[in-house]
Amino acid sequence: MTDETLARRLELPRPDVTAAEAAEILESRYGLSGVISELGSQQDRNYRIDTGEHRYVLKICHMAYETLELEAQNAAIRHLGAKQEAPRVPRVVASTDGQEIVAVTVRDETFQVRVLEYLEGEGLTQHHYLPTESVSALGALCARLALALSDFSHAGLDRSLQWDLRRAGPVAVQLLSAITDSAARDRIAKTMVSAVRRVQPYAPSLRLQAVHHDVTGDNVVSHRDRHGRLIPDGVIDFGDIIRGWVVGDLAVTCASLLHHADGDPFYVLPAIRAYHEIYPLNGEELRALWPLVVARAVILVASSEQQISIDPENEYVRKNLELERRIFDAAISTPFDVMEAAILKTAGVSVAAVETEAWQPLLPDLDPQQIAFVDLGVESQHFAAGNWFQADMDWRLLARAAAEAGVAATRYGEYRLSRANLRSVTPSATYALHTDVCLPAGTTVAAPFGGKIERSNHTLVVAGEGIKLHLAGLDASAEDGTFVEAGQVIGAISGEASSLGGLRVQLCTLHGAEPPLFCMPHQAFAWSQLCPSPAALLGIGVEAPSSEGADLLNRRQAHFAVPQKHYYDNPPQMERGWKEYLFDVEGRAYLDMVNNVTILGHGHPRLAEAVSEQWLRLNTNSRFHFTAIAEFSERLASLAPEGLDTVFLVNSGSEANDLALRLAWAHTGARDTLCLLEAYHGWTVGSDAVSTSIADNPQALTSRPEWVYPVISPNIYRGEFRGPDSAGDYLQSVLSALGTIEEKGHGLAGFIAESVYGNAGGISLPDGYLAAVYTQVRARGGVCIADEVQVGYGRLGHYFWGFEQQGVVPDIITIAKGMGNGHPLGAVITTRAIAESLQKEGYFFSSAGGSPVSCVVGMTVLDILADESLQENARLVGDHLKSRLAALVDRHPLVGAVHGMGLYLGLEFVRDRTTLEPATEETAAICSRLLDLGVIMQPTGDHLNVLKIKPPLCLTVEGADFFADALEMVLTDGW
Repeated sequence: MTDETLARRLELPRPDVTAAEAAEILESRYGLSGVISELGSQQDRNYRIDTGEHRYVLKICHMAYETLELEAQNAAIRHLGAKQEAPRVPRVVASTDGQEIVAVTVRDETFQVRVLEYLEGEGLTQHHYLPTESVSALGALCARLALALSDFSHAGLDRSLQWDLRRAGPVAVQLLSAITDSAARDRIAKTMVSAVRRVQPYAPSLRLQAVHHDVTGDNVVSHRDRHGRLIPDGVIDFGDIIRGWVVGDLAVTCASLLHHADGDPFYVLPAIRAYHEIYPLNGEELRALWPLVVARAVILVASSEQQISIDPENEYVRKNLELERRIFDAAISTPFDVMEAAILKTAGVSVAAVETEAWQPLLPDLDPQQIAFVDLGVESQHFAAGNWFQADMDWRLLARAAAEAGVAATRYGEYRLSRANLRSVTPSATYALHTDVCLPAGTTVAAPFGGKIERSNHTLVVAGEGIKLHLAGLDASAEDGTFVEAGQVIGAISGEASSLGGLRVQLCTLHGAEPPLFCMPHQAFAWSQLCPSPAALLGIGVEAPSSEGADLLNRRQAHFAVPQKHYYDNPPQMERGWKEYLFDVEGRAYLDMVNNVTILGHGHPRLAEAVSEQWLRLNTNSRFHFTAIAEFSERLASLAPEGLDTVFLVNSGSEANDLALRLAWAHTGARDTLCLLEAYHGWTVGSDAVSTSIADNPQALTSRPEWVYPVISPNIYRGEFRGPDSAGDYLQSVLSALGTIEEKGHGLAGFIAESVYGNAGGISLPDGYLAAVYTQVRARGGVCIADEVQVGYGRLGHYFWGFEQQGVVPDIITIAKGMGNGHPLGAVITTRAIAESLQKEGYFFSSAGGSPVSCVVGMTVLDILADESLQENARLVGDHLKSRLAALVDRHPLVGAVHGMGLYLGLEFVRDRTTLEPATEETAAICSRLLDLGVIMQPTGDHLNVLKIKPPLCLTVEGADFFADALEMVLTDGW
């Protein structure tokens, strides 16, 4: 085929065939009739017909494409259909007279048409976000397809096609003429030239075979796995099949993924890894891959620009152009060298390290062992109370260390805490690719290797063979453009005599671009190959210790009991907290929206100081007499309603609820106890017995002891009765259970319930429910226990205690969680009469619950709650957040309802708002995606379909908005 033929094809609009004309073709030539709808296409015209029993696709092609080329497509489909390991493909449908390719004339113009089975499944392009599993699956599908086509041949494959990456350069030249913006045209042209130049040396080693050459989001169909993720398993549209480069086929797939990547080209690496595992690429192919991705991006943009100029009504192309511009921008956002290093590392190909044995000292008058290396990482002892956010904190710490030791340096490969950005949906660039040295001004600096001196802004560069040394902060004695020998003095540290100066040191092998000082953690494995460690210049101590990563999780799982679960399948390693934020070892900041234990926020300095002072003074058990236990008991009693004046101090909410049950048994002389279904009260024998949540214990409904009487969950959203006025209906279940207890003659010990349905997602109880139940329980001699472990202590904002919202006063209050801000502390508040009932069973004490340190913790928490107006903050910020979440209900069908108040909220996801089918898998996937965006969130409820939103009470409006915006992003873009 000649270049003139290709040029004519580039100027073709879609065939001018209407839906009515397509319907006539289908009925007259294929005997098919039904509902017709048009499908998008670049240069073909495609219609789908739904006959009621089956669906098919009519493909209408210009005569400029030879019949032999269409025959090759059909033959490839048949070839793949016969291979068990190949992806799903559509079936070719013959016309009524047995032809697979039919010539038809429409308004004096002849076209070639074919009919294919419509391959069912979901496409990828319309989903802005694809999880790693989907990306990997697409790479694997591309590999399986290429492997299955490796033994396919056909005369129609040897053709000139604008998408053939072997011809990317000439095709781009032809297409660029359609771009009227000269700056954009020049930028695209220069990019193509760079890409072609990088591919040329490898071209002779790139394998050729039959390739689909268009495995993209538009041309694959997927099923959803059990987690709701899209897994591509079928391939359609063989219009670009050619005999071409194997690696070019993968490049097309990688380019298509970039519009999902939010500008991060590393996003495609899982696809490359999956492809390489199935159909290994050789070294030259791996090195050519990224330039070919860039070339594909150029062709996509240029082709769409040209197609719009000749077919302005083509909305399919117009819509794709936006995505293709996004692909182009992502493809060129990172230097070729970096992506090559990332791809080689992903494929397991080792790259030779820079040879440093012959290097001379950088600081000839200094012994590297004199250098004090300063820890500026996440776990550094120099950081506390957010001081790492202060301007120039890293430099101040470095200067202080240098003043003490004479010379100090930062560490290469360290994840700097000061670089962590709060409320960011993308990871911060925290990984240090350089080292700063603080040392006396005037210190001599020499070239460690021979090379040319280059100046770049305030940086002096020694450009050696295959390596460059970037230095900033010295008065250079070597002139720009001169060559220096190894060991030759090139300058001295800037600054006045007897003062300290700074020297920034960075090695780099990158060509044609300035290296960054920091990179994002997930890109460090590639950047660190191009900006290697300066250990040869400053000593091995310059390298920050590497993170244990997966090894640490393996150690945890080896010895930490399996029933003690952890959040997330691949959890980030959290090593620091501050206010409503958590920080992992790589310096990523996460908004903590689930941690109701730390009610004040993480790392509160006032609490830490109080604990330290008391621990240094005294810590022992509660049977000793000391001031703090009297003061704390008094403070707790003052918070409770009148008459509840007696306090027990314990270690946890489980123990508090367990003790509350024992008090009820002791006081009433009975054992039978009412509780609610879908509730959780703890892990001790007693508290677990009244815990009925199947999310926490799948056997909960079948393993309750005989003294436990669960009653219907008064869930006003999805319960048997709906709405806030349903208390009377739910009371019937309570009366039935009480009747059963009376018939058995055992007597009633009491009733335990959360004042707000916390474990179900912060759902308010029906109006008047607790008042009605408490009345019935007390009439039969039982006591009423309010479990305030999660919902009390000001978290509701509008109320300090949850039971206040119901207008009742319980006989026993149990609290824990936030009252210690993470310290093991719980309490039971009750009447003196009930408390003293326990004496007949013996005495009671809790070693840590009433210790001096625990009491000081408890009082300090109460002081801070008041002094920082955290209950009021919970009301204001909580109301704001609830309104933001409520707005999601109108925009996203998956959002069923918003529950709760203050900073105890629940967002419930359902697949159907009528049936309320719980969206369990979707909720798990949403939580996982929120983690990617920097938000800690977990599901709750028996169906695990409710987000349990219970952050520290110091949450700001900005934090609440960040959470709501991130959630909106997930619901809009997918998960």
